[in-house]
Amino acid sequence: MILDTHCHAGRNWFEPIETLEAVMKQNGVDGAVLIQHGGTYDHDYLLEAAAARSGRFKVALLVDPEDADPLGALTRLAERGAAGVRLYPRGTFAYVDDAVEMWRRAGALGLVVSAMGSCADFAGDDFARIVDACPETQIVIEHLAGVSPSDAPFSDFEKALKLAQRPNTSIKVPGLGEIALRPSRLQPHCHFEDLPPLFEMARDAFGPQRMMWGSDFPPCAGREGYANALNGVRTHSAFAEADDIEWVLGKTAARIWKLKP
Repeated sequence: MILDTHCHAGRNWFEPIETLEAVMKQNGVDGAVLIQHGGTYDHDYLLEAAAARSGRFKVALLVDPEDADPLGALTRLAERGAAGVRLYPRGTFAYVDDAVEMWRRAGALGLVVSAMGSCADFAGDDFARIVDACPETQIVIEHLAGVSPSDAPFSDFEKALKLAQRPNTSIKVPGLGEIALRPSRLQPHCHFEDLPPLFEMARDAFGPQRMMWGSDFPPCAGREGYANALNGVRTHSAFAEADDIEWVLGKTAARIWKLKP
């Protein structure tokens, strides 16, 4: 079973869900989490698309920061079938005095938080305080904690990985195109040079059972492409032991997102 925990689809931006379905079918991917893209607060498209597809998709939605009742909005999203909410470590809401209440309410409603931010955001004490204040909230850190090749020597990434000490955290593993520079000369097969040991560092901190693959479709098409975003993780030596890759490519997502197509 292969599950993709970070895909975008929409009618106002990116590609419709039918395009994602075609790419998933081509690559043997069984299910996915639809992550609502920034600036979109109309939830109908993703919820209706997921509901029409027999459990193959879960949805993580955004709450409008200007919503007059954002805590109530979380309840309504859960009632409509959302599996998660996308929150930012530095995010604020006009009608909530302390944004940590959004993270806490998400956990009370059984919503997974898909957390988007920079490596510096995840490394900061402010985010650690949010996580500690919400022990019942399942928090999934997106995009390998926002690390990029330009962050070397990766001191912020090392600090962000300390979040693994909190049992309610897990982390998404992207394609290699997010963590390595594009080669200056492209070979007939996809190959990245000078890969930093970021997967290894994350594995040592979180362990494979708290790591999950997320393609970042369709932006990944502008990097190495969907198939390579999958195969770069599937063949990576960091996940060569025992059933490590089974957890990263599916079993972790099935457990946390309740995604069992």
